[in-house]
Amino acid sequence: MAKTHQELWADCCRFIQDNLTPAQYSAWFGDISSESFVDGKLVLVVKSSFFVDQLEERYQGLLRSAIKKVYGENVKLYYRYRTLNDDPTTTSLQRSTQQSPAILAQVKSQPANPFRDVDQNDFDPQLYPRYTFENYCQSESNIIARTIAESIADNPGQNTFNPLFVFGPSGVGKTHLIQAIGIRIKERNPQARVLYVTARYFQNQYTAAAAKNINSFFHFYQSIDMLIIDDIQDLHNMPGTQNTFFHIFNHLHQHNRKIIMSSDCAPAEMEGFEERLLSRFRWGTSVELFRPDLELRREVLKLKSEQDGLDLPADVSEFIVNNVTQSVREIEGVVGSMLAYATTMNCNIDLPFARRIMSNTVRIKRNEVNFDMLAETIAEHFNISPDLFFSRTRQRDVSDPRQILMYLSKKLAKMSMSAIGSKLGRSHATVIYACNTIEDRLTTDKSLAAAINSIEEKVYAIRR
Repeated sequence: MAKTHQELWADCCRFIQDNLTPAQYSAWFGDISSESFVDGKLVLVVKSSFFVDQLEERYQGLLRSAIKKVYGENVKLYYRYRTLNDDPTTTSLQRSTQQSPAILAQVKSQPANPFRDVDQNDFDPQLYPRYTFENYCQSESNIIARTIAESIADNPGQNTFNPLFVFGPSGVGKTHLIQAIGIRIKERNPQARVLYVTARYFQNQYTAAAAKNINSFFHFYQSIDMLIIDDIQDLHNMPGTQNTFFHIFNHLHQHNRKIIMSSDCAPAEMEGFEERLLSRFRWGTSVELFRPDLELRREVLKLKSEQDGLDLPADVSEFIVNNVTQSVREIEGVVGSMLAYATTMNCNIDLPFARRIMSNTVRIKRNEVNFDMLAETIAEHFNISPDLFFSRTRQRDVSDPRQILMYLSKKLAKMSMSAIGSKLGRSHATVIYACNTIEDRLTTDKSLAAAINSIEEKVYAIRR
């Protein structure tokens, strides 16, 4: 007989209890209970979001090990807690951030320093614990890059993709992907000397080393097992730093050490670099990350909102993914902004709220006003068929809406008189007459003015 979710959590707690002092277990796990375990989704009931943050920072490695042992692989962990302590009806569901325990254990180590003993292994690899493959959403826009990155991380001995050069515009996930490689290497081999640096940081270290001890700088970087260098394009027009990096690159490559680089453009498009260095960038594999497609935007939004405990209505989610199209980072920023505003103002997140918040951060994509949009809206307003606009009838209940269509096509759709006439099968002179007639009537005909105002409001609503 299968165990209940409460029995499974009890097994999990026994494993955790065996690895902690009684005081630690009581403080951090004594009050946690299981709400459900369905379809690989485990929901635990905890005290608060602050408790979740502290729990994951201190004991995520132990918790993940216990869950894997009891529940199996690929379990998604969620936390349920009260949003307001004195109101049991207000709860939030927050997904685990799945930070890497291996990296969390080293973030308080000594910073990587080229002027220390090169045999020192206990240094911070400068990897962000959340930039794991598990937190990296996938779609057609990045599947090739992710597959290659995971192949490198899972088979560090192979040299097929060395160096790996990842390029693409800002905000598409380059930094996350290249760090995920280093994190998995560290998780499987904690002694591996993995280091992530930005090109600017490397440049600053080189400048300091040139004034102190350049040999220590060389020896340190030549001792690295995997060097991950971000925004390599920032070394353009820096011949001294490029020359140093050239020799470090050669040493690492010749000794089958791994080199991972990112850039905002492909090696063939880079300027201000020596050709001998560019040729080495092209030695291994170059792979492009594209702008996030709709599938990826939906996945990123879903993951980020779940991790922040934000329950987004379906229409708000669709509004976000249809308007934030350029960058994964922008989507994460929008979710963060909504959470901050909703918490501070204690208000619900609905479509007007989303429009208001996003108007400060992204350009809202609007539908262009066109002839067909106007024809449909005007026909609906006057309760007639749009086909009548193209007929030869001169009945007042059709001719007036037709003249309004000509007038608004010129005003809102910015169409020429000839283009409007061509659409309706009318002459240029007829369109001019219709537009002038409507303009003259608007000064005295209040019902016409009200009708046109109503139609314009409907059109602007469609644009949003």
